[in-house]
Amino acid sequence: MTADEALDFLKQGSAQIISEDDLRAKLRLNRPLRVKLGVDPTSSDLHLGHTLVLRKLRQFQDLGHEAVLIIGDFTAMIGDPSGRSVTRPQLTHEEVMQHAITYREQAFKILDPERTRTVRNGDWFGSMHFDKVIQLNSHVTLQQMLQREDFSERMKNAQPIGVHELQYPIMQGWDSVMVQADVELGGTDQLFNILIGRDLQKDEGQLQQVVFLLPILEGLDGEKKMSKSLGNYVGLTDPPIDMFGKLMSISDEVMARYYPVLLGRELPQERHPLDAKKRLAFEIVQTYHSTAAAQDTLDNWNARFSEKRLADADLPTVNARAADAVSLVVAAYAEAFNIVKSRTEARRLIEQGSVQLDAEKISDPKVQVTATAGQVLRLDKTHAIRFA
Repeated sequence: MTADEALDFLKQGSAQIISEDDLRAKLRLNRPLRVKLGVDPTSSDLHLGHTLVLRKLRQFQDLGHEAVLIIGDFTAMIGDPSGRSVTRPQLTHEEVMQHAITYREQAFKILDPERTRTVRNGDWFGSMHFDKVIQLNSHVTLQQMLQREDFSERMKNAQPIGVHELQYPIMQGWDSVMVQADVELGGTDQLFNILIGRDLQKDEGQLQQVVFLLPILEGLDGEKKMSKSLGNYVGLTDPPIDMFGKLMSISDEVMARYYPVLLGRELPQERHPLDAKKRLAFEIVQTYHSTAAAQDTLDNWNARFSEKRLADADLPTVNARAADAVSLVVAAYAEAFNIVKSRTEARRLIEQGSVQLDAEKISDPKVQVTATAGQVLRLDKTHAIRFA
């Protein structure tokens, strides 16, 4: 790819780049760029919201650039105040490091570990003397900090701002100096923090990083950003059936917004919304588990909900009775549909798994079945009865 072609490819799905000209110039340097992403392990799970920046970082890797994944073991103890109306609860270093173990494992579901440099910002903050902390603070004014929308809103609403929270953008910015980042990725709420990194790099005589912002993924509720604390998230370690079910619960409007950011393409207008939603859920399970898991989950989902529709349907009735499975099937065909089935045909249907009593397969033709009123007997794909 030429630099222009690479830029056109990389900027797909971006929210803001400062600036495209700077990124184009860096892509023309004919060396791998150091592309920084900082993650704070404040909980044990990554969710789909995190994947927007991780997938963009993987695109940089695929073009031959170096991914620098910073595990914020020190910044996580403060908690990023970006977009927060209240101070985050503080975590211990032990809690953060326990979360960090699973963060790496989950991030490598997307990133190529062979082309990822992983560092902890505790490597430099842990040994930093207080005179250096004072020096770093001198680079940023209180007026700059209070211009942040989240801080200004908290001031306006008389909500407290911890002095330790003011350190967060400075620490994130210093991370960029320490790894000499060429590009920093983040959500749109990270603009202020990443700009601080550019200022600190300039003060240290480094080339300034490019600000590369991605949209913030809204949660399943379609109102607030995806967050584990809000319960509106799909975790990357969720079991396939949970992942699939959560995505099937979203509204059609949210689905239309998920398609381009999670799958990289627009919602197909010609597909029925239910089918399109199944496709979205299938591909997400396929990506973070496997094709086999996605297919099994889809099959189970279809079977479960087709059985629910069947249970609610107006079905022909047959008197409840106790009999062997073959006799039960033969009688049901005859009494409900006036269809004559031989015992051999009935046995074949049972052995093929077509016959189900309340969604439970009957696999043994000789088994004795005691049917009770209200139960549904599925005979094949197009015939079912309800016992009365």
